[in-house]
Amino acid sequence: MSALMIKPVRNLFVAVAMAATAFVAVSPLQMVHAQTSATRGLPDFTDLVDQVGPSVVNIRTMEKATPRSMQGMPGDEDMQEFFKRFGIPMPNVPRQAPRQNRPQPQQEEEHPRGVGSGFVLTSDGFIMTNAHVVDGADEVLVTLTDKREFKAKIIGTDKRSDVAVVKIEATGLPAVKVGDVGKLRVGEWVMAIGSPFGLENSVTAGIVSAKQRDTGDYLPFIQTDVAINPGNSGGPLINMRGEVVGINSQIYSRSGGFMGISFAIPMDEAVRVSDQLRSSGRVSRGRIGVTIEPVSKDLAESIGLGKPSGALVRAVEAGSPAEKAGIEGGDIITRFDGKAIDKSSDLPRMVGGTKPGNKSVVTVFRRGASKDLTITIAEIESDKPAVKTSTQENKSKPSTAGHTVGLTVSDLTDAQKKELKIKGGVRVESAVDAAARAGLREGDIIVALANTEVASVKELESALSKYDKTKALLVLIHRGELAQYVIIKPAR
Repeated sequence: MSALMIKPVRNLFVAVAMAATAFVAVSPLQMVHAQTSATRGLPDFTDLVDQVGPSVVNIRTMEKATPRSMQGMPGDEDMQEFFKRFGIPMPNVPRQAPRQNRPQPQQEEEHPRGVGSGFVLTSDGFIMTNAHVVDGADEVLVTLTDKREFKAKIIGTDKRSDVAVVKIEATGLPAVKVGDVGKLRVGEWVMAIGSPFGLENSVTAGIVSAKQRDTGDYLPFIQTDVAINPGNSGGPLINMRGEVVGINSQIYSRSGGFMGISFAIPMDEAVRVSDQLRSSGRVSRGRIGVTIEPVSKDLAESIGLGKPSGALVRAVEAGSPAEKAGIEGGDIITRFDGKAIDKSSDLPRMVGGTKPGNKSVVTVFRRGASKDLTITIAEIESDKPAVKTSTQENKSKPSTAGHTVGLTVSDLTDAQKKELKIKGGVRVESAVDAAARAGLREGDIIVALANTEVASVKELESALSKYDKTKALLVLIHRGELAQYVIIKPAR
C-alpha cells in the first residue's frame, strides 16, 4: 500500500521536477538569446569615428571691426579697462585731444564671429561646409584633427542650398567617401561629427526620421533625430558604411537648442552645387517664370485630374520662357522632361537643376486634357518687384447673367484685356450667396467655367445654362497677376 502511495507522489515529483527543469532550461535561455540578439543588433560607431573623424574639421570665422574710440574717456586706462571687461556702456563724452604719448587705438581689429564644422572633400584641400557658416566672414580658419590650422579661401557660397566650398593649402588630406542618398532608408542609423558650441570632434548618433522633407525651395532635406546644435552646421551626416550622405544644416527648435528634429542637405545635391562652385565660383540654375502652388484634392477631382499631383500655375511672368512656350495661369504642370511632378515643390528643383539654354518639354493639364509644350530654360535671377495692377474702372454695363450663383459680372474692355494679358473673360462686379462663400470678390476676372473658356458675359451665360445646379461649379479666375481655381458649391 505504501509502495502504491509512494509511486504517484514520486511521479508527481518527477513531473514537477521535469517541468521546473524545462522552465529553467528553456525560458531563461530564450530570454538570454533574445537579449543577445538585441545586443548584437545595436550599432557600434567606434570604427566609423576612426574612419571618418580625421576628415572632419573645425571652422572659425573672423570679422574686422573698428573699435569704439577710447579717446576722451574720463580717468586713466584702468578705468577704461573696467568698462570694457564688465560690458558697461562707455560714457558718451565729447571727443578730446589725445594725451601726449598715449598709444592710439588700431583702426580695425579682428573679432571672432562664429564656429562651425566642415569636412574634407578632396585630398588637395577643398572643404565643404554650410554657406551660413562662412557668409560675411573676413577670415576663415580651418583646424584639422591633428591641430594644424590653416587660413582658408572661400571658393564660393550658394545661399539657396546653404552649401559653401573653402580651400586650404594642404595635400594628402583624408577625404570623405560620398554615399548614395538614393539608398538611404528611413529608420537607418546615422552619425554626425562636428563642433557643437565649439566642442571639437563631438560625435552624436540617431536614425533617419524622413526623406524628401520639404523645407526649402531647392532641397528635399533629410530629417534625422541626431543631436545637432550650434557649431554642428556644415559637419557630415554619415551612414553605417562610413559614407557621407548629408551636410548637417538646420534644426527645428523653439528654444534655440536641439529638440529632436534636425535637417541635413542631401549629399547628391550638395555635390552638384560644389562642382559648380569649384569650377566657376557660382551656381547657375534654371527658371521658367511661373508662380505655382499645390494641387488640392478637391481641385484634382473637380478638373478630372484624378489624384492631387502636379503644380498649379497661378501666374506667368511677362516675357518669361513660360509665357513664350504658351503656359497659362490655371494650367497644372504634371511632368517636366518626362518626369512626373508628384508635389508642386518638385518643379522648382527639376527646373533649377536644368542648365540654362536647354530646351525641355513641359506637360500641362488644361481644361480636361494634357498638352506638351517645349520651353527654353532661362537662368534664375533676383525676384522682380510686383507689377502694379490697374485701377482703371470697368465702364462696361454690369450684367446679372451669373445671378444663379450670386454673381454680377461685366465684359472686359480692350484696354483691360491688354493690360491683364488675357484674350477674354468677365469681371466680377459683385459676389453674394454661393459665389461669396466660395471666395469670389469684386475685381476677380473669370476666364473659365467647368473647364470651358469664358471670353464674354454671353459665353458665361451660355455655360451657366448648361450647368447642373445640384453639383459644384469649378471657376478659374485671375486675381491681380495670379490665377486660381474656386469651387462654388450648391446650397444645401
